[in-house]
Amino acid sequence: MDMRLVISLMLMILVVFGVNGYIGWHGHLFLSHVLGSWYYSGLYWICFWLISLGYLLSTLGSRFLHIHIRFLKVIGSYWFAVMQYGILLLPVTDLVAGLLRLLDVPVSTVIIVLGWIDLALLALILARGSYNAKSPIIRKYDITVPKAAGDWKELRIAVASDIHLGSIVRNRHLQKLVDRVKEMKPDLILLPGDVIDDDIRPFIKYDMGKTMGQLHAPLGIYAVLGNHEYIGGHIAAYAEQMDKIGIRVLQDEVVHLQERLYIVGRKDKAAERQPGGRAPLAKLLEEVSQEQPIIVLDHQPYHLDKAAAAGADVMLSGHTHRGQMLPNHWITGRLFELDWGYLRKGNLHAIVSSGFGTWGPPIRTGSRSEIIELTIHFSTQEKAEA
Repeated sequence: MDMRLVISLMLMILVVFGVNGYIGWHGHLFLSHVLGSWYYSGLYWICFWLISLGYLLSTLGSRFLHIHIRFLKVIGSYWFAVMQYGILLLPVTDLVAGLLRLLDVPVSTVIIVLGWIDLALLALILARGSYNAKSPIIRKYDITVPKAAGDWKELRIAVASDIHLGSIVRNRHLQKLVDRVKEMKPDLILLPGDVIDDDIRPFIKYDMGKTMGQLHAPLGIYAVLGNHEYIGGHIAAYAEQMDKIGIRVLQDEVVHLQERLYIVGRKDKAAERQPGGRAPLAKLLEEVSQEQPIIVLDHQPYHLDKAAAAGADVMLSGHTHRGQMLPNHWITGRLFELDWGYLRKGNLHAIVSSGFGTWGPPIRTGSRSEIIELTIHFSTQEKAEA
């Protein structure tokens, strides 16, 4: 194994245990003062580490022992949110505690009062974040492509990225997607990657294909691979499951839709590390007529300039979740030219969705669960004026 990778893994493990230990110590202090003689530190630490490492233990058990413990994965997922906001709240708490001690406020009072305040703030954050994650909105974009698409004057498309179906996001949330899309009555449905969350087995076990099979559009449903399909490694099985319910997964493929418009589906950027890699967009567009509209599905919103130079008119992506939880959007905003929303780059209309599902905790504090309703108007007038 690459020594740099080993060192990186060791540092990550140290950080995870360090952060959790820091949070756990504060919990230990709080409970010991609140419960008094009823508090058992040994039991507390056993429960604490089971919860804080729940996601990791569940993942390792599923992958290597083929034991799927959903409870551990769910509680471990929520812990990611507790860990993030714990590391943001507790240093401030420690600072305030230090100032109160300088004012001779009793230690027990400081710990109990500040502990309850932190728990209340955390509960409010998780409640709001849960609402944002479980209450999808329709986000509308209206654009004009200066090309003719046969006799089509406009096209209405439903776009849902990052559904992350699995142990956390299941049929109940998926049904919301189906119902909202049915209300939209789109001409076409596009899914720009991460339909499943790593493992295909929960999708099959909970018969999510039956729910997802309710999606329908006159011009069809097309999907591409996201990084999580590659993480799970069940590409063939995933494509087969999608094919059964009438969803075509494009893997570096081009579809000429009714000879009016092109849909270009790219493999995810993760494929660059796989045997065979993925084809450059310019190569995929070599046999495509630039006189007709070109829609590109590319899960990760990298290299918008290359998509524009290759002649793409619309590029649809997801992946970023817009950070999902505050203040992670500061990171995604630095990593991507466009981490959420709309950007015009030359003739390219780039749209990045914050996604419909969630990775890790079903919590969104920096974005909303969304479905995109994209209306494309086709007009040669704008081209002539330009």
